[in-house]
Amino acid sequence: MGESKLDAVYGATNPAELAAAYDEWAGSYDSDMADFGYRHPVVALALLTRYLPVGAGPILDAGAGTGLIGELLGIVGYPVVDALDASPGMLEVARSKNAYREFHHAFLGEPLGFEDARYAAAISTGVFTTGHVGTEGLPELFRVVRPEGLIILTVKMTLWESGFPEFLAKAESEGVVRSLEFTPAYASMPNGEVTSPCVAVALARTS
Repeated sequence: MGESKLDAVYGATNPAELAAAYDEWAGSYDSDMADFGYRHPVVALALLTRYLPVGAGPILDAGAGTGLIGELLGIVGYPVVDALDASPGMLEVARSKNAYREFHHAFLGEPLGFEDARYAAAISTGVFTTGHVGTEGLPELFRVVRPEGLIILTVKMTLWESGFPEFLAKAESEGVVRSLEFTPAYASMPNGEVTSPCVAVALARTS
């Protein structure tokens, strides 16, 4: 069942279709991803804790889904986290976990209704992938993070190889962000029938 839900979200052709697929999946998402051995949350969390002081906030969980990251952030000392997701159904599951301060229904790649430099960090896992969003989602994430704030991303390698390094290099040359760390490629769902390599990235906002 989890594989068919995964196929549906990867096969989405527009934001509304993607949100509907996640709404349909919301009830079993956590258990399905546990079965897949889903690694993005722990990899991203490890990067964030390496560079962000304990207690810093607020943090934007951009693509929060059912709140897997929000729960972990609270456990390790980052209690002020806002959830943003395209799927109302997923946000309802996240709400039940009491891990977030605010909930925002919005699509990455479109303007976000936050003031500049609102967040100490933004973390986005499993969003920059097939059928979801590409580099068009980055400028707004950069905008809402304060100077010297942190941006943590996981990126599917096929998407990474279609222009991510060039986009980040340009942003760095323009003084928008600076690169802190890139992980080696890893399988995000090693127990799934089909898995693709991904990379995780830590960036600092510079202006």
